[in-house]
Amino acid sequence: MIYILCWAGVIFFVFILQGRVSFLDVAPNFTVVLAYYAGIRNGEVSGMFIGSLIGMIEDSLSCAFLGPNLLSKGLVGFFSSFMSGSFFRWTSLLGIIGISTLTLIDSTVVLVSRSIFERMPVSISGAAFIVIVQLMINAPLGMFIKPKEASNPSQFPLTKGRFSRKLEIFRQK
Repeated sequence: MIYILCWAGVIFFVFILQGRVSFLDVAPNFTVVLAYYAGIRNGEVSGMFIGSLIGMIEDSLSCAFLGPNLLSKGLVGFFSSFMSGSFFRWTSLLGIIGISTLTLIDSTVVLVSRSIFERMPVSISGAAFIVIVQLMINAPLGMFIKPKEASNPSQFPLTKGRFSRKLEIFRQK
């Protein structure tokens, strides 16, 4: 119960912050960070559920048709879950690249779906400027969000230095 209340409070705070703050006249997209965090820490099902819930709230608050943000935030939560695990060795650079790529995917899905089913909200150059500013805002946050597995360095044997690996090999002989 506390977990749900904590998520509700954070989502509410992010929506307030996102509505009040702007950088170069562009509102940040902190809801992508929440969906990214949910996916990378809790897995694909929880990430997709929380991302879709955030997107549905965002769509209903924007007074537009339901769907673009629901789809895009669900995709962000789902795809971010694949960044943790055994395929990638976690680094801060991977976090920056991951959140930047998923912010780009989120903005592209919302722009394309609104352009197809409604009218085009902004020009292509305006959309590119908005996405670049949102990338610059979200990218540094990717350094601080890491999967649960990255918190325990013993699960990543490749994180040891070259000298310590040679020392282990010497001790085994």
